[in-house]
Amino acid sequence: FNDDEIPDLVTFGRQIGAEMRFIEYMDVGGATLWSFDRVFSRQDILERLRKSFGPLTIQDHRGAAPAERVILPDGTRVGVIASTTQPFCGSCDRSRLTADGQWFQCLYAQDGINLRPYLRQGGERLSDFIAEVWQGRTDRGAEQRLESPDRGILYEIEELRENPHREMHTRGG
Repeated sequence: FNDDEIPDLVTFGRQIGAEMRFIEYMDVGGATLWSFDRVFSRQDILERLRKSFGPLTIQDHRGAAPAERVILPDGTRVGVIASTTQPFCGSCDRSRLTADGQWFQCLYAQDGINLRPYLRQGGERLSDFIAEVWQGRTDRGAEQRLESPDRGILYEIEELRENPHREMHTRGG
């Protein structure tokens, strides 16, 4: 909807010393009009940057960070998060804890884990539990969604009304 603003946002970021990051339109939440053909992809973002600023240098390694870093000819750094067209589940180190203690290891997780009992006890038990669950992760939500031939929005609005934890703003997404 606003991809024409990418150059202006990069220029603004440069002026205030901020690294702009652009994320592909994700199929999370039900209050959206998401469809795959509406995604302005990583390739589209990079092409818009090339047309506006010239040749780009893509940094080889991003580690576990969600953003791939791109360097413009003048040294300005820009981040591109391609979670829709090039998921990075295998290297993701992000999770979310809701205000009421539900822990989601993935934005695409169906359900969270209630950490309230562990949070109340604190200390080693909490740390041990989080480490055990995290090390046993097998979720690959974005990768699985990419492989789905009939990919649509993650949750319909009715499902969100029944379980508000599925809405991304409650997870910090």
